[in-house]
Amino acid sequence: MDTLVTTAPAPAPTAAPAALRRLYFVRFAFAAVWAALLFATADTLGPLSAALLVIYPLFDVTCAVVDVRSAAADGGPVRHLYLNIALSAATTVGLALAAASGIPAVLRVWGAWAVTAGLVQLVVGVARRRMGGQWAMIASGGISTLAGASFVAQAGGADANLTSLAGYAFLGGVFFLVSALRLGRAAKGA
Repeated sequence: MDTLVTTAPAPAPTAAPAALRRLYFVRFAFAAVWAALLFATADTLGPLSAALLVIYPLFDVTCAVVDVRSAAADGGPVRHLYLNIALSAATTVGLALAAASGIPAVLRVWGAWAVTAGLVQLVVGVARRRMGGQWAMIASGGISTLAGASFVAQAGGADANLTSLAGYAFLGGVFFLVSALRLGRAAKGA
């Protein structure tokens, strides 16, 4: 008796990890440049540092929109990414207002954003862990949450300054770089 064997075509490789990897590289480069510029202007809250503070969450909104499009096209989770867009958009407005009130107000707004966005990043990283390369995003989300609390605490001190935000952004960029590299390894291993 002859048996007819049919094989289903292999699933097409997903483009989401490659798109996410490119996005992570862009986020690293942006964070590195942004941190250097903020560090150079962190002594006072002038027009340039205020503009940098507003640009950072606005860039995060843009990246989250790109991420949503990529994840949605691949059938990935996007609900928390929409939350990230809303948080970062609100933070953009909040920082623009806080910049007029001084560094402590900026640290409070940035701290609240770091806590909430860190929790969202943690959840998104856990949801994407099967994709590979997400342990750095999970760690970054946890660190962001703790750092946010420290920014709020720093706002009440006499030594409130913007330097810690530059370090925070650069470290976050390094985590994006690590995830991008790990996603590349995961793609080669698949």
